[in-house]
Amino acid sequence: MLTTPVLRGVKLQIGAEVHVLTKKAFAPIVEINPHVTKVYTLTEDINDVIGDLKKENYDEVIDLHHNLRSQRIKLALGLPSNAFKKLNIEKWLMVQLKINRLPPVHIVDRYLETVSHLGVKPDGLGLDFFLQKEEHVNVEQKFGFKPFNYTSIVIGAAHQTKCMTTEQIQKLCNALDMPVILLGGKEEVEKANQILKGVSQDKVKSAVGELTILQSASVIEQSGPIITHDTGMMHIAAAFKKPQVVVWGNTIPGFGMYPYYGNENVKWIGFEQTDLKCRPCSKLGYDKCPKGHFRCMLDHDISAIASTAKSMIT
Repeated sequence: MLTTPVLRGVKLQIGAEVHVLTKKAFAPIVEINPHVTKVYTLTEDINDVIGDLKKENYDEVIDLHHNLRSQRIKLALGLPSNAFKKLNIEKWLMVQLKINRLPPVHIVDRYLETVSHLGVKPDGLGLDFFLQKEEHVNVEQKFGFKPFNYTSIVIGAAHQTKCMTTEQIQKLCNALDMPVILLGGKEEVEKANQILKGVSQDKVKSAVGELTILQSASVIEQSGPIITHDTGMMHIAAAFKKPQVVVWGNTIPGFGMYPYYGNENVKWIGFEQTDLKCRPCSKLGYDKCPKGHFRCMLDHDISAIASTAKSMIT
Protein backbone atom coordinates (compact mmCIF):
# COMPACT_ATOMS: atom_id res chain seq x y z
CA MET A 1 0.00 0.00 0.00
CA LEU A 2 2.64 2.50 1.02
CA THR A 3 4.73 1.84 -2.09
CA THR A 4 1.91 2.60 -4.54
CA PRO A 5 2.92 6.27 -5.07
CA VAL A 6 6.35 4.99 -6.15
CA LEU A 7 4.84 2.52 -8.62
CA ARG A 8 2.56 5.22 -10.03
CA GLY A 9 5.36 7.76 -10.30
CA VAL A 10 7.81 5.44 -12.03
CA LYS A 11 5.14 4.33 -14.51
CA LEU A 12 3.47 7.66 -15.28
CA GLN A 13 6.29 10.17 -14.85
CA ILE A 14 9.15 8.39 -16.61
CA GLY A 15 7.22 5.81 -18.63
CA ALA A 16 9.05 2.78 -17.27
CA GLU A 17 7.62 -0.72 -17.23
CA VAL A 18 7.24 -1.74 -13.59
CA HIS A 19 7.59 -5.27 -12.25
CA VAL A 20 7.12 -6.00 -8.54
CA LEU A 21 8.63 -8.73 -6.39
CA THR A 22 6.65 -9.33 -3.20
CA LYS A 23 5.41 -12.00 -0.85
CA LYS A 24 2.59 -14.23 -2.08
CA ALA A 25 0.18 -12.85 0.54
CA PHE A 26 0.52 -9.32 -0.85
CA ALA A 27 0.42 -10.23 -4.54
CA PRO A 28 -3.37 -9.79 -4.97
CA ILE A 29 -3.09 -6.11 -4.02
CA VAL A 30 -0.34 -5.49 -6.55
CA GLU A 31 -1.67 -7.65 -9.38
CA ILE A 32 -4.70 -5.40 -9.93
CA ASN A 33 -2.58 -2.23 -9.98
CA PRO A 34 -2.65 -0.85 -13.56
CA HIS A 35 0.77 0.72 -13.05
CA VAL A 36 2.33 -2.74 -12.63
CA THR A 37 2.98 -4.97 -15.64
CA LYS A 38 4.14 -8.12 -13.91
CA VAL A 39 4.27 -9.49 -10.35
CA TYR A 40 6.77 -12.04 -9.09
CA THR A 41 6.32 -13.71 -5.71
CA LEU A 42 8.92 -14.85 -3.22
CA THR A 43 9.21 -18.51 -2.31
CA GLU A 44 11.21 -20.16 0.46
CA ASP A 45 14.09 -20.61 -1.98
CA ILE A 46 14.76 -17.22 -3.56
CA ASN A 47 16.91 -18.88 -6.21
CA ASP A 48 13.63 -19.98 -7.81
CA VAL A 49 12.69 -16.39 -8.60
CA ILE A 50 16.20 -15.03 -9.24
CA GLY A 51 16.45 -17.09 -12.42
CA ASP A 52 13.20 -15.63 -13.72
CA LEU A 53 14.24 -12.09 -12.83
CA LYS A 54 17.54 -12.42 -14.70
CA LYS A 55 15.62 -13.18 -17.90
CA GLU A 56 13.82 -9.82 -17.73
CA ASN A 57 16.92 -7.75 -18.51
CA TYR A 58 15.97 -4.91 -16.15
CA ASP A 59 17.59 -1.48 -16.24
CA GLU A 60 17.46 -0.88 -12.49
CA VAL A 61 16.31 -2.38 -9.22
CA ILE A 62 14.50 -0.21 -6.68
CA ASP A 63 14.76 -1.84 -3.25
CA LEU A 64 12.01 -0.60 -0.95
CA HIS A 65 12.60 -3.30 1.66
CA HIS A 66 16.37 -3.10 2.16
CA ASN A 67 16.96 -6.32 4.06
CA LEU A 68 19.36 -9.23 3.70
CA ARG A 69 17.07 -11.04 1.28
CA SER A 70 16.70 -8.08 -1.05
CA GLN A 71 20.44 -7.48 -0.84
CA ARG A 72 21.07 -11.07 -1.94
CA ILE A 73 18.70 -10.64 -4.89
CA LYS A 74 20.39 -7.41 -5.98
CA LEU A 75 23.82 -9.02 -5.83
CA ALA A 76 22.59 -11.95 -7.90
CA LEU A 77 21.11 -9.66 -10.57
CA GLY A 78 24.17 -7.40 -10.68
CA LEU A 79 22.18 -4.38 -11.83
CA PRO A 80 22.23 -0.70 -10.87
CA SER A 81 20.07 -0.27 -7.78
CA ASN A 82 18.92 2.20 -5.19
CA ALA A 83 17.68 1.22 -1.74
CA PHE A 84 15.24 2.76 0.70
CA LYS A 85 17.07 4.26 3.65
CA LYS A 86 15.75 2.69 6.82
CA LEU A 87 15.69 4.40 10.21
CA ASN A 88 16.81 1.45 12.30
CA ILE A 89 19.19 3.48 14.46
CA GLU A 90 16.70 6.30 14.97
CA LYS A 91 13.94 3.84 15.88
CA TRP A 92 16.26 2.00 18.27
CA LEU A 93 17.10 5.28 20.01
CA MET A 94 13.41 6.12 20.33
CA VAL A 95 12.37 2.68 21.60
CA GLN A 96 15.29 1.98 23.91
CA LEU A 97 16.38 5.42 25.13
CA LYS A 98 13.39 7.63 24.21
CA ILE A 99 15.73 9.91 22.27
CA ASN A 100 13.78 11.28 19.33
CA ARG A 101 15.90 11.57 16.19
CA LEU A 102 13.05 10.51 13.89
CA PRO A 103 12.55 12.84 10.91
CA PRO A 104 9.07 14.40 10.63
CA VAL A 105 8.60 12.76 7.22
CA HIS A 106 6.04 10.13 6.24
CA ILE A 107 7.48 6.80 5.10
CA VAL A 108 5.77 7.28 1.71
CA ASP A 109 7.77 10.44 1.09
CA ARG A 110 10.92 8.58 2.12
CA TYR A 111 10.03 5.81 -0.34
CA LEU A 112 9.67 8.46 -3.04
CA GLU A 113 13.15 9.76 -2.25
CA THR A 114 14.42 6.35 -3.38
CA VAL A 115 13.34 7.10 -6.97
CA SER A 116 14.03 10.84 -7.02
CA HIS A 117 17.28 10.22 -8.95
CA LEU A 118 15.12 8.89 -11.80
CA GLY A 119 13.23 12.17 -11.98
CA VAL A 120 10.16 10.97 -10.06
CA LYS A 121 8.55 13.63 -7.90
CA PRO A 122 5.71 13.43 -5.36
CA ASP A 123 2.42 14.01 -7.19
CA GLY A 124 0.28 14.66 -4.12
CA LEU A 125 -2.30 12.02 -5.08
CA GLY A 126 -1.88 9.82 -2.02
CA LEU A 127 -2.11 6.03 -2.02
CA ASP A 128 -3.67 3.77 -4.64
CA PHE A 129 -6.02 0.87 -4.07
CA PHE A 130 -7.80 -0.74 -6.99
CA LEU A 131 -10.83 -3.02 -6.82
CA GLN A 132 -12.37 -5.17 -9.51
CA LYS A 133 -16.12 -5.64 -9.86
CA GLU A 134 -16.01 -9.21 -8.57
CA GLU A 135 -14.56 -7.99 -5.27
CA HIS A 136 -17.45 -5.59 -4.64
CA VAL A 137 -19.50 -6.36 -1.54
CA ASN A 138 -23.17 -5.41 -1.52
CA VAL A 139 -23.24 -4.19 2.08
CA GLU A 140 -26.96 -3.54 2.10
CA GLN A 141 -27.72 -7.06 0.96
CA LYS A 142 -25.12 -8.74 3.17
CA PHE A 143 -25.36 -6.67 6.34
CA GLY A 144 -28.56 -4.64 5.98
CA PHE A 145 -26.75 -1.29 6.15
CA LYS A 146 -26.89 1.46 3.55
CA PRO A 147 -23.53 2.48 2.05
CA PHE A 148 -21.80 5.41 3.77
CA ASN A 149 -24.20 5.19 6.75
CA TYR A 150 -22.15 2.84 8.92
CA THR A 151 -18.80 2.86 10.70
CA SER A 152 -16.15 0.21 10.11
CA ILE A 153 -14.09 -0.89 13.10
CA VAL A 154 -10.88 -2.81 12.43
CA ILE A 155 -10.60 -5.04 15.49
CA GLY A 156 -7.11 -6.48 15.06
CA ALA A 157 -3.54 -5.76 14.03
CA ALA A 158 -0.33 -7.71 13.54
CA HIS A 159 0.45 -7.50 17.27
CA GLN A 160 -1.85 -7.51 20.29
CA THR A 161 -0.22 -4.48 21.89
CA LYS A 162 -1.59 -2.42 18.99
CA CYS A 163 -5.17 -3.52 19.64
CA MET A 164 -8.07 -2.43 21.78
CA THR A 165 -9.42 -5.20 23.98
CA THR A 166 -12.70 -7.02 23.42
CA GLU A 167 -14.30 -5.05 26.24
CA GLN A 168 -13.12 -1.72 24.82
CA ILE A 169 -14.54 -2.48 21.38
CA GLN A 170 -17.84 -3.57 22.92
CA LYS A 171 -18.02 -0.27 24.80
CA LEU A 172 -17.10 1.61 21.63
CA CYS A 173 -19.84 -0.09 19.58
CA ASN A 174 -22.43 0.69 22.24
CA ALA A 175 -21.30 4.32 22.45
CA LEU A 176 -21.41 4.92 18.71
CA ASP A 177 -25.19 4.71 18.35
CA MET A 178 -24.82 3.95 14.63
CA PRO A 179 -24.48 0.79 12.49
CA VAL A 180 -21.08 -0.88 12.76
CA ILE A 181 -19.28 -3.49 10.67
CA LEU A 182 -16.38 -5.28 12.34
CA LEU A 183 -13.43 -6.08 10.09
CA GLY A 184 -10.56 -8.49 10.61
CA GLY A 185 -8.92 -11.70 9.52
CA LYS A 186 -9.56 -15.36 10.35
CA GLU A 187 -7.26 -15.10 13.37
CA GLU A 188 -9.67 -12.59 14.95
CA VAL A 189 -12.90 -14.58 14.55
CA GLU A 190 -13.06 -15.59 18.21
CA LYS A 191 -12.49 -11.99 19.30
CA ALA A 192 -15.30 -10.86 17.00
CA ASN A 193 -17.63 -13.51 18.42
CA GLN A 194 -16.89 -12.30 21.94
CA ILE A 195 -17.52 -8.67 20.90
CA LEU A 196 -20.91 -9.59 19.45
CA LYS A 197 -22.00 -11.06 22.78
CA GLY A 198 -21.89 -7.61 24.40
CA VAL A 199 -23.54 -5.49 21.71
CA SER A 200 -26.80 -5.20 19.77
CA GLN A 201 -26.44 -7.64 16.90
CA ASP A 202 -29.02 -5.66 14.94
CA LYS A 203 -26.67 -2.69 15.00
CA VAL A 204 -23.30 -4.44 14.90
CA LYS A 205 -22.41 -6.97 12.20
CA SER A 206 -19.20 -8.93 11.82
CA ALA A 207 -17.36 -9.52 8.56
CA VAL A 208 -14.35 -10.85 10.46
CA GLY A 209 -12.86 -13.92 8.80
CA GLU A 210 -15.55 -13.94 6.12
CA LEU A 211 -14.01 -11.63 3.52
CA THR A 212 -10.78 -11.47 1.56
CA ILE A 213 -8.60 -8.42 2.02
CA LEU A 214 -9.99 -7.02 -1.24
CA GLN A 215 -13.58 -7.58 -0.12
CA SER A 216 -12.79 -5.94 3.22
CA ALA A 217 -11.44 -3.01 1.23
CA SER A 218 -14.79 -2.83 -0.57
CA VAL A 219 -16.55 -2.54 2.81
CA ILE A 220 -14.18 0.28 3.75
CA GLU A 221 -14.74 2.03 0.42
CA GLN A 222 -18.50 2.16 1.15
CA SER A 223 -18.10 3.02 4.82
CA GLY A 224 -18.55 6.20 6.76
CA PRO A 225 -15.68 6.97 9.17
CA ILE A 226 -13.17 4.24 9.98
CA ILE A 227 -11.95 3.37 13.47
CA THR A 228 -8.74 1.42 13.30
CA HIS A 229 -5.46 0.59 14.94
CA ASP A 230 -2.00 1.03 13.45
CA THR A 231 -2.56 -1.57 10.74
CA GLY A 232 -2.83 -2.17 7.01
CA MET A 233 -6.53 -1.35 6.92
CA MET A 234 -5.62 2.16 8.07
CA HIS A 235 -3.66 2.60 4.85
CA ILE A 236 -6.46 1.13 2.72
CA ALA A 237 -8.87 3.62 4.30
CA ALA A 238 -6.42 6.41 3.48
CA ALA A 239 -6.29 5.25 -0.15
CA PHE A 240 -10.07 5.64 -0.31
CA LYS A 241 -9.78 9.10 1.32
CA LYS A 242 -11.83 8.05 4.33
CA PRO A 243 -11.88 10.07 7.56
CA GLN A 244 -10.37 8.00 10.33
CA VAL A 245 -9.93 7.67 14.05
CA VAL A 246 -6.65 5.87 14.70
CA VAL A 247 -6.23 4.33 18.15
CA TRP A 248 -2.52 3.94 18.92
CA GLY A 249 -1.13 1.44 21.39
CA ASN A 250 2.55 0.70 21.82
CA THR A 251 3.61 2.23 18.49
CA ILE A 252 3.67 5.92 17.60
CA PRO A 253 2.80 7.97 14.49
CA GLY A 254 6.30 9.41 14.79
CA PHE A 255 7.59 6.23 13.12
CA GLY A 256 6.14 7.76 9.94
CA MET A 257 3.32 5.33 9.19
CA TYR A 258 0.19 7.32 9.96
CA PRO A 259 -2.61 7.81 7.35
CA TYR A 260 -1.22 9.29 4.13
CA TYR A 261 -3.56 11.34 1.93
CA GLY A 262 -1.09 13.22 -0.26
CA ASN A 263 -2.22 16.79 -0.79
CA GLU A 264 -5.88 16.07 -0.01
CA ASN A 265 -7.19 17.55 3.21
CA VAL A 266 -8.88 14.50 4.72
CA LYS A 267 -9.55 14.47 8.44
CA TRP A 268 -7.91 11.88 10.64
CA ILE A 269 -7.53 12.07 14.39
CA GLY A 270 -5.23 9.93 16.48
CA PHE A 271 -5.67 8.89 20.09
CA GLU A 272 -2.43 8.07 21.89
CA GLN A 273 -1.08 8.10 25.42
CA THR A 274 1.77 10.54 24.96
CA ASP A 275 2.70 10.79 28.63
CA LEU A 276 3.75 7.15 29.10
CA LYS A 277 7.50 6.83 29.62
CA CYS A 278 7.47 3.23 28.37
CA ARG A 279 5.99 4.11 25.00
CA PRO A 280 6.97 3.21 22.32
CA CYS A 281 8.13 -0.13 23.69
CA SER A 282 8.71 -1.56 20.21
CA LYS A 283 8.75 -0.40 16.60
CA LEU A 284 6.39 -3.31 15.85
CA GLY A 285 4.61 -4.78 18.85
CA TYR A 286 4.22 -7.72 21.21
CA ASP A 287 1.70 -10.41 22.03
CA LYS A 288 1.24 -8.77 25.43
CA CYS A 289 2.40 -5.69 27.27
CA PRO A 290 6.01 -6.21 28.45
CA LYS A 291 5.26 -4.08 31.53
CA GLY A 292 2.05 -5.93 32.32
CA HIS A 293 -0.18 -2.85 32.66
CA PHE A 294 -1.06 -2.13 28.97
CA ARG A 295 -1.84 1.48 29.84
CA CYS A 296 -1.04 2.64 26.29
CA MET A 297 -4.34 1.09 25.27
CA LEU A 298 -6.38 0.67 28.45
CA ASP A 299 -6.13 4.38 29.35
CA HIS A 300 -7.98 5.50 26.22
CA ASP A 301 -11.24 7.39 26.64
CA ILE A 302 -13.62 5.22 24.61
CA SER A 303 -16.43 7.79 24.82
CA ALA A 304 -14.16 10.42 23.29
CA ILE A 305 -13.20 8.05 20.48
CA ALA A 306 -16.89 7.39 19.74
CA SER A 307 -17.73 11.09 19.82
CA THR A 308 -14.88 11.89 17.44
CA ALA A 309 -16.03 9.23 14.98
CA LYS A 310 -19.60 10.53 15.10
CA SER A 311 -18.37 14.05 14.39
CA MET A 312 -16.84 12.80 11.12
CA ILE A 313 -20.17 11.71 9.64
CA THR A 314 -21.07 13.87 6.67
